[in-house]
Amino acid sequence: MTKHEPLKTPVPPVARPIGDPHIIQSDAEAIAVAHKLAAEFAKGASDRDRNRIWPQEQLDAFSQSGLWSINVPKEYGGPGLSYVTLNRVIAIISEADPSLGQVPQNHLGVVAAINTVSDPAQKALLFAEVLRGTRFGNAFSEFGSKRAVDFETKFTDDGDHVRVTGRKFYSSGALLAHLVPIVALDDEGRAWYAIADRGAEGLSVIDDWSSFGQRTTLSGTVILDNVKVPKTHLVPGYKGYESPSADGAIFQVIQVAVDLGIARAAIADTKDFVLHRSRAWVDSGLDHAAQDPYTIQAVGDLNLRANAAAALLDIASAAIDVAVANPTVETVAQAQIATAEAKVLSTEIAILATNKLFELAGTRSTLAEHNLDRHWRNARTHTLHDPVRWKYAILGNYYLNGVNPPFHAWS
Repeated sequence: MTKHEPLKTPVPPVARPIGDPHIIQSDAEAIAVAHKLAAEFAKGASDRDRNRIWPQEQLDAFSQSGLWSINVPKEYGGPGLSYVTLNRVIAIISEADPSLGQVPQNHLGVVAAINTVSDPAQKALLFAEVLRGTRFGNAFSEFGSKRAVDFETKFTDDGDHVRVTGRKFYSSGALLAHLVPIVALDDEGRAWYAIADRGAEGLSVIDDWSSFGQRTTLSGTVILDNVKVPKTHLVPGYKGYESPSADGAIFQVIQVAVDLGIARAAIADTKDFVLHRSRAWVDSGLDHAAQDPYTIQAVGDLNLRANAAAALLDIASAAIDVAVANPTVETVAQAQIATAEAKVLSTEIAILATNKLFELAGTRSTLAEHNLDRHWRNARTHTLHDPVRWKYAILGNYYLNGVNPPFHAWS
């Protein structure tokens, strides 16, 4: 494993793993595989965070396990599993290492979008890529625009392919991806996914992600200089928002699973520290920190809130399954509302649990040797996605005034 300091020079593409990946056969198998991987991923998670070690070996194991193709439909050879299972998988992986939990988020979202908007020939082509282990990165967001929805990256028609020029940031997963979906506008201002080869001429990924949290999400800047993308790989993403679809909720709900995983990891480390390292307070008259009634109450509260967030995640995922099967204005709005509720609760428990860890475990838990601050750093960084103050507004307007949520990729 190699420590990586952020660099300003382009990172070369990586080779694909050798051999075909596994194809998951059932929901139960997906959960079992996730637990097995998580046990391995947890072993080096703190060190990878501390030293910013790219999880290339872990990422290869993850994508080869079959968990990156679980929402490929059955009719195209995939498992076609529920979003309930998909998000339980992401929460399990994120508890072990939330950077690894976040990396496939846009990959899975793009798979969902392809299922919504692509024609059968394009689905067959791109789903075959996913089933043979191809990892999608992303080049969606732009750093200097006024709002997240404002894109300056455009493509031009050039025969059997298009040419894409622009600059992207927050490109989670792009460093070690095999294909990079780029959000680019056509002449009519419509947003497409132009799915470029990671090694395409003119496509450069810069390792300049310097956030204090989610440090190994393989993000950074993507520079696009007249990048050639075949029209077979030009996906009309805008169609997912011309009529009711669950595409936006799917991108959102995976974020919930990551935050839940962070919270669970912090709670687990809190309990471990209190049981084995913390001292009882001087005025308590107790022998062990775990006997402190205030600590017992607080740990109970944390677990209660985490369990509530997990329940809302399941409810939101089930609503998304309904909306995918029957996309109507009503089913999509219900999926969006359930996802917003889950996002609020998962954000709150992630921040609460990662703060309470130090309060309950005591001063020695702040020592650098434990690296427990990574939980708070990860929670504080990741929960900035799609601010929950706007989720409250969406929920209130829906329940009070009967106004459906805004219909876009951030809601």
